[in-house]
Amino acid sequence: MSDVIPYIERDRKNFWIVIAIYFSIFINSYVFFNNPIDFYVSYLVYFILLPGFIIRFGFNRDLIILFSILFFSGIINILVGNNTSAQFFKVFISLFLSYFFYYYVILELEFNIKKLFEWYLKGCYYAALIGLFQFVSFQIGFQSGARLFGLFNKWGFATGGNFGLRINSVFSEPTHLGAVLSAAFFVSVYNLFVRKGFYLTKIQSAIIIMVYFLSFSGLGQIGIFLTLLLLAISFGLVRYVIVAVPVAIFIFNVLYKNVDEFRERVDSSVDLFVYNKEFELGKTHGSSFILYNNYRVALENFKTNFLFGTGVGSHPVAFEKYSIAKDIKVWGFNLNSQDANSMLLRLISETGLFGVGLFLLIIIKCYVPRNRDIDSHHWLISNGILIMILLNMFRQGHYFLNGFPFFVFLYYFNSIDYKKYLNELTLQPEEKTINDTIA
Repeated sequence: MSDVIPYIERDRKNFWIVIAIYFSIFINSYVFFNNPIDFYVSYLVYFILLPGFIIRFGFNRDLIILFSILFFSGIINILVGNNTSAQFFKVFISLFLSYFFYYYVILELEFNIKKLFEWYLKGCYYAALIGLFQFVSFQIGFQSGARLFGLFNKWGFATGGNFGLRINSVFSEPTHLGAVLSAAFFVSVYNLFVRKGFYLTKIQSAIIIMVYFLSFSGLGQIGIFLTLLLLAISFGLVRYVIVAVPVAIFIFNVLYKNVDEFRERVDSSVDLFVYNKEFELGKTHGSSFILYNNYRVALENFKTNFLFGTGVGSHPVAFEKYSIAKDIKVWGFNLNSQDANSMLLRLISETGLFGVGLFLLIIIKCYVPRNRDIDSHHWLISNGILIMILLNMFRQGHYFLNGFPFFVFLYYFNSIDYKKYLNELTLQPEEKTINDTIA
């Protein structure tokens, strides 16, 4: 462990903020009620802490400008029939609250990005321990333990995989585990192959890796590939490609030959996206078709509203217009019409070039590569969160589930902190002394 320090600051104010972060990121498999919206634990956290934050910090000008654009675009699209007021305000208000909340959290913790990321890693370790308990309980026939004693009301028992169970721990499904633990998985893999790891011990890292594999999540398998790719790039692609590529191919082949769910998804995705084959009931994997259907909907909606999209919350309206699953008389193939089954597809559909361009700008401009000459943690945080953002873009359509805005801000402010760190390194010793004295 690189820093043997408590993961919770012992003053009461920061303690409750840390608890709020934990609940809003990791506990989204429990809802207080379902109508008119799914009221998650994180919403309760927002309502408790946000008023005090707003009174203390006011409103950030840049965020206000961003949300003003989304607001006016949304109102115009309501007036022309591309969206409904109920859908728009439900998504817009939730989006507004979540992004401001996590901005205030980082502000309250004085932009201590390393500490915030370390708390996330500790939370992932706890979630992995619960996942390991779930797995062992299932193997010994302790069904109550395998179902986590029914503590969560928006939680599914995921069968499958090589051991009869796909671990989802405290998350509603293995896919969510694959997304949320992806940055911790990246750090854990790094920790196992270096002498001095980052925050987590080798045993803790091994537990996270084990649970990540045992989730048998299709999204998690993409996370494994991205981890190997980014580590190879970070340590010299030419030098490590001889190892990384065969390992990636080996893992893919093992999964393809031994995990039916993975093989069916791969085959169906290739048939739909590459060969444009039509859906065949009983042959085409339902999840792959749902993604493909939403891809078609987003593409058609983008063609007519390419600049600002049709407003946040409008994808269901576009889905009614363009879905190719209307004639399929089997339940489930019109699922994910709310979130497009992918944040990238949802951004394309609802925010057009404006939203997609903004995220691409953040991803590219704020990326921190590994610098072999500088002993810094920033590249680890950046690469880990980049994997999480990419996975959410690919297969998680919810704008703010599992604290996604929090990680967007961490990614952004980590870049700023890195630039500040570089500036401090370039200062002459006497200049640094003068600046420290002034400060």
